[in-house]
Amino acid sequence: MTYYNYVVEYINNCPLSVPIYVADIGNMVENDFNLPTDKANAAVAVAMKRIITRKQISDLRFYQKGIYYRAEETPFGETGINKELLIIRKYLDNNQGYETGARLLYKLGLTTQLPNTRLIATNAVKDCVRRDEKLNVSVCPPKVMITRENKDYLQLLDVLEMLYRTPIDVENPYRIIASYIKQKKLRYDLLLALANKYYPQRTILQLAQTAAEKEMIA
Repeated sequence: MTYYNYVVEYINNCPLSVPIYVADIGNMVENDFNLPTDKANAAVAVAMKRIITRKQISDLRFYQKGIYYRAEETPFGETGINKELLIIRKYLDNNQGYETGARLLYKLGLTTQLPNTRLIATNAVKDCVRRDEKLNVSVCPPKVMITRENKDYLQLLDVLEMLYRTPIDVENPYRIIASYIKQKKLRYDLLLALANKYYPQRTILQLAQTAAEKEMIA
């Protein structure tokens, strides 16, 4: 099989609207054809150029440099790329990020007000909160680098920190949070250690009130 046919076959097997990353195809060509990285990437680049020029795959669409997708024609027009998958790849994959902000409070049942904006804490951002208009999300740096081990702990501490500045309209938010801690099997000693090191004093006070509710949970 030629590199060109390999790339055509791969794209034709991709589901509609799912992002197609040229870098991913390059990695597969490198492994399957036992090529050096630069030659594999060059082969894929040539193949993609030919596919686009010849319109070999009629539903293939360009999203941005290095990313394509297959569109579907519907009675309401042509479908676009799945942006949720783009968000996951760019900001959340490999334990590099988590959802935070007021929308997280809504998901946990701490407020009935669904905010318009979505906020993600991610290692992909190093300085301050910024808006990704193309993906319709805001992103911010975490208190400390996110890892597989601390991700759930940081997300929970973000919730506690937000209780002071976000309208909460449930009767006992601390019991809800304590139930979530139990469900996620988080350790209070590790929560306290992270809160003490990276969060304001009020977060520690909120954690103490939450800990007082844990004995009330069946």
